[in-house]
Amino acid sequence: METQNLDTKDCITPNNVAHELADNVMPMKAGFRKSKAFVLAIAAGAFIAFGAQVSLTVMTGTESISWGLAKLVGAMTFATGLMMVVLTGAELFTGNVMMTFAVIEKKVSIWKLLRNWSIVYIGNFIGSVILAVLIYYSGCSHNSHDALGVMGLSTAYTKATLPFVEAFTRGILCNWLVCLAIWMASSSRHVIGKIFAIFFPIMTFVASGYEHSIANMYFLTNGLFLKHTPDIVAASGYTAEQLSNLTIQSCLVNNLLPVTLGNLVGAIVFVVLLFWTAYLRDDHKV
Repeated sequence: METQNLDTKDCITPNNVAHELADNVMPMKAGFRKSKAFVLAIAAGAFIAFGAQVSLTVMTGTESISWGLAKLVGAMTFATGLMMVVLTGAELFTGNVMMTFAVIEKKVSIWKLLRNWSIVYIGNFIGSVILAVLIYYSGCSHNSHDALGVMGLSTAYTKATLPFVEAFTRGILCNWLVCLAIWMASSSRHVIGKIFAIFFPIMTFVASGYEHSIANMYFLTNGLFLKHTPDIVAASGYTAEQLSNLTIQSCLVNNLLPVTLGNLVGAIVFVVLLFWTAYLRDDHKV
């Protein structure tokens, strides 16, 4: 009786969430016309970038508090990005990795899966770059006597110089939590429930320092712009030799490639296969 009440009044049971994702939500996304998926992906890239930028902003000037508390403040605001994605129906690559639920259930073909991932990934990148361009020309990076720009440059440099294995494993940990956030939001019947379901897992991944490929599209592009801003470079203390490591190639090879691969593994192994085995495997056999 308690389970029935929970299912009909407050939220959807985990078993029903799994079925809803595999049977309805992900097949519907795979069937979007290309233009619709692309436009919604551009929106999602921009929304995640908004979350990334506000996170940089609130962490600027936090030298007087502990490192952990500063990370917590940034993490709490970053979650806004995924809230906007979920509540507007935008298309986010890292969430769409869960389309593999529908592939396993033979509701979506591999071709449609790869088509959706390609369109959405490119759209997310374009949305991230659009916001990076707007932020750069807005002059906001000069806020707090260039401290915000220094924070952005430092973040990009750190990400672009991560060892491959570290970036890959941080990508796994990140999308494990991001997909859990989407799973939990899908279980709620109320907007406030969706917001809280998103808030805590996203706060956890950002505060812990894990790596999200779509957020990094913004962080890295922002850093590449700031690298060519003399005032901010001077305030950062980075040498020309150090900044020579922050290039388009290093951003792609040292970060986006391993982080994207990690995001795929985190979602497929630790969310899709785990919950498919728990909730759908027996039904699939039947």
